[in-house]
Amino acid sequence: MRIFFTGASGKAGKHVATHLAEQGHQVTNADLVPLGHPSVSDLRVDLTDIGETYSALAGLATMDELELGSKPSYDAVVHFAAVPAILLSPDARTYATNVLSTYNVLEAATRLGIRKIVFASSETTYGICFAQGKRRPDYVPVDEEHPTVPEDSYAMSKVAGEVTARSFQARTGADIYGLRINNVIEPHEYAGMFPDFLEDPTLRRRNIFAYIDTRDLSQMVQRCLEVDGLGYEVFNVANADMSVAATSQEVLDRFYDGIEVTREIGRYETFYSIDKARQLLGYEPLHSWRDVLPDPGAQSD
Repeated sequence: MRIFFTGASGKAGKHVATHLAEQGHQVTNADLVPLGHPSVSDLRVDLTDIGETYSALAGLATMDELELGSKPSYDAVVHFAAVPAILLSPDARTYATNVLSTYNVLEAATRLGIRKIVFASSETTYGICFAQGKRRPDYVPVDEEHPTVPEDSYAMSKVAGEVTARSFQARTGADIYGLRINNVIEPHEYAGMFPDFLEDPTLRRRNIFAYIDTRDLSQMVQRCLEVDGLGYEVFNVANADMSVAATSQEVLDRFYDGIEVTREIGRYETFYSIDKARQLLGYEPLHSWRDVLPDPGAQSD
C-alpha cells in the first residue's frame, strides 16, 4: 500500500511507520520534523493548513514516482500527528491544533477518494487520565461503550476528532477506524520505568493500569489496514495484561471498590478492554513487561 502517515516522527508514529515500511508498504511521513529513516519518505507539512494538506495528499512522495506514467494516489491514511498531551502548549492551542489538523486530513483524504483512514484517538477520552483530582471509571473493564466526557483540552480534541471522523464516514462510506491508544511504551522503557510501577501501582491509576507496547500498536495499525468493510469504528488499544504486578482482584479491592464489574476479569488481565479489537480485527498483543522483568506477584503465588 501507498500510505500517507502523519506524525511519523513522534514517539508512537516512528515505530508504526517503520514497521509498515518493513512490511513492504510505501510510507510517507507528513510531519513538521523529519523522521530520517531510509525506508520512509519525509514531507514537511503543516496539517493545520488545508491547502498544504490537500497538496501533500495529492502530490508525489518520492523522486522515483517521476518515472511512472501517471501520478499515483494514496491507498490509506494513518493520522497520528497531534499535540500529544496537555501541558505542552496552551490549552487553546492544543485543542485548536488537534481538531483542525484532524478535520483537514479527513477532508482532504475523503475528497481525494481515499477509502481507508486510521486515526489516533486516546485513552484520555474516558475522562480519567487527565482529570483534576481522582476519577474512576463508571465500570470495569472499560470498553468502547464507556462514556467519553473528559475535562481537559487534549482529550476534548480527541473526542471532537472521533465525532468528525464519524461524520466523514457517514458522508463517504469510507472505512475510518479510530484507535483509543493507551499509554505508549517503547521496549527499552520497561527496564527504566516499570520497576516503579510494580512497586507502587498508584502510579498507573490514571492509565487504568494499562499500557501499549509500540510493537503491538504497530500490529494493531496493520490489522486496521488489512481488515476492510467495518465502516466507522473505534477500538481500545492496549496490551493483554496490566502494567502492575498486583492481581486484578487486588486492584479492584484497592482502587475500584464499589465499581461495577461487568464480567469476570482474568488474574492479570487489563482493565482496558481489548475484546472488540480481538473480535473485529483479529488483534492479539504479543508483548509484555513480564518478558523483560521478573514478576514480583508470580514469586509470591
